[in-house]
Amino acid sequence: MAAWQRPVQSLKGVGSTRAQALARLGIHTAADLLNHFPREHDDRSTLVPIAFLMPGHQQTFQGQIMDVRSSRPKRGMHLTKAVVGDGTGTVHAVWWNQPYRQQSLPIGKQVVMTGKVSKRGHQLQVDVPELEALGAPEHLSNRRIVPVYPLTTGVGQGIMRRAVYEALRCVKRVEDYLPSAIRERHGLVELHEAYQNIHFPSDMVSCEKARQRLAFDELYLMQVALQMARQAYTRRQTGIAHSPHGKTVNALLGALPFRLTQAQQRVIDECWTDMEDTRPMNRLIQGDVGSGKTVVAALAMGKAMDSGYQASLMVPTEILAEQHHENLRPLFTHAGICARLLTGHTGKKERQAIQSGLQSGEVDVLIGTHAVIQETVAFRALSLVVTDEQHRFGVRQRASLVEKGVCPDVLVMTATPIPRTLALTVYGDLDVSMIDQLPPGRKPVRTFWRTEERRPLVYKFVRDQVKQGRQAYVVCPLIFESEHLEVEAATEMAEKLKAGPLHDLSVGLLHGKLPSSDKEHMMRRFREGEVQVLVSTTVVEVGVDVANATVIVIEGADRFGLSQLHQLRGRVARSKYQAYCILIAQPKTAQANERLKAMETISDGFLLAEEDLRLRGPGELLGTRQHGLPPFKLVDFSKDVNLMQATRDEATRLLREDPQLNAPGHQHLNTRIMEVYGTSLGLLSLG
Repeated sequence: MAAWQRPVQSLKGVGSTRAQALARLGIHTAADLLNHFPREHDDRSTLVPIAFLMPGHQQTFQGQIMDVRSSRPKRGMHLTKAVVGDGTGTVHAVWWNQPYRQQSLPIGKQVVMTGKVSKRGHQLQVDVPELEALGAPEHLSNRRIVPVYPLTTGVGQGIMRRAVYEALRCVKRVEDYLPSAIRERHGLVELHEAYQNIHFPSDMVSCEKARQRLAFDELYLMQVALQMARQAYTRRQTGIAHSPHGKTVNALLGALPFRLTQAQQRVIDECWTDMEDTRPMNRLIQGDVGSGKTVVAALAMGKAMDSGYQASLMVPTEILAEQHHENLRPLFTHAGICARLLTGHTGKKERQAIQSGLQSGEVDVLIGTHAVIQETVAFRALSLVVTDEQHRFGVRQRASLVEKGVCPDVLVMTATPIPRTLALTVYGDLDVSMIDQLPPGRKPVRTFWRTEERRPLVYKFVRDQVKQGRQAYVVCPLIFESEHLEVEAATEMAEKLKAGPLHDLSVGLLHGKLPSSDKEHMMRRFREGEVQVLVSTTVVEVGVDVANATVIVIEGADRFGLSQLHQLRGRVARSKYQAYCILIAQPKTAQANERLKAMETISDGFLLAEEDLRLRGPGELLGTRQHGLPPFKLVDFSKDVNLMQATRDEATRLLREDPQLNAPGHQHLNTRIMEVYGTSLGLLSLG
């Protein structure tokens, strides 16, 4: 067995109990340990004389154990206190409920300790310091730049550092899978050096060089894997070359009550060009809320009909599926397209009729949730697969829909804009189109941030808008701990508004725990104007489209990221009326303040995405990436922008020269890609 794949239990000092604890972090082998990177590094290389220790700071010092005592100040509590001196002064080191400490602290022993210093009366104290004997050969926790790791119960920092150190000793030489030419072009250190210096660097310059190498690897491996998956898909068989569009597309264009924007026309031309090629289309359409992505998808589906084929549109929620079906039905009917709706709550008789129509070709377009990928759903001739808000589907879910046709074209859409450079990185297997223009006459939503004490005025404004014939949303705060708590909060908010400031208005309630029929009934009442104010959880974030709704109030707005706030704001940018978004928040951090100010001043979703990337890093934005792919651990998108394009270009060059990675110099790279991405991208099963 290669040292790289050696089980952690075989490493010195780990054992079966600690191996079980490490497994909770996904660590099973020496390789897993090396790839469990520190979340930060703590510079403990400078020793501070005890007399110069400063309360409130974490510091490292050296001294001699002068006295050790144990006591039980409270029932069930055990206190171990050691007096440490270095000739300049003394400090008390304190450990709670660690009675074994006394045995490891013999009088006269020289130790190095690190901990947060405080002052108790006239005496300096350090609570629960990390310590090592002065003669310790490695000094993994003191007198150096020390790694600080993500942990789990049963694994402390000392245990994790020792385990990683043993893994590095065990794997004396990591086979570098990155071709030497690439390393030289980008000035990257070798892999073994990178692992050594990301965990136990000699200085922060070495640590940053290690991070850059490993960040390059994260981006490069994903780019190669995504492009391999794409190539494997396109070479399995020839795709469908659709005919130039004809009467169906012309009928759709003729039925539109508006002219396509230049951005829409550019993107649909890109789609049509792809569809006329034998190479299957794999295209992502990014577009802000209200930019007209659905119309582009409809015209692509019309082209499939003109060539005698079928299309499917898969969306993440029943509300969105019902809305797409409702909105597209008049357009499709005018063009002679038969579209049916299939969700988890479609009745047995109707489901059988849909399946029969799909197999006979009578049904041209199937719109639905993940119900459309069930085994019993079969098409006569599926040539176009469209997924909306595609990031909410896993990689394999989308693949299941694709497999219902013979190498069909794939069009995916998202209303969550992310910066183009980032899009090219996380959607490396897709061509990216951007609808970066709103329809003429569409007014930007006016956004205001108001603090808690202005809430009465906010709801007076809501009343005024409703009295003018408009409607409003009230979105309840995001509660990360529990969807159940969010439902409770929304229910309580609805009751308060009914009894208080909106007592004479019709107030409805919508949340994810409602039965599907109740959700549909509530949305129908809201669309028809019977409900004037809809109180909701974030279930309205995607797809709820009521043109007469012109106000959205977002309670606890500081709990949301910019991307989600912008999605919510898009619910009221749907008509000729001026729309308003009011953010109620009492933020506690400077960053939350900046987010709310950005919402007030920036209406363009792509500019807002850039700001979100600057403020918060890629975390939320990468919530829009393809489910099933491993997360980035070391990429810093604020300073690694150059790496994104570089790794994409290098991956393209590599696969142009060696599409199968069969060349002798690429075998280790192929092995590593299969380890990381073989299952999630289905590379192991692709020819």
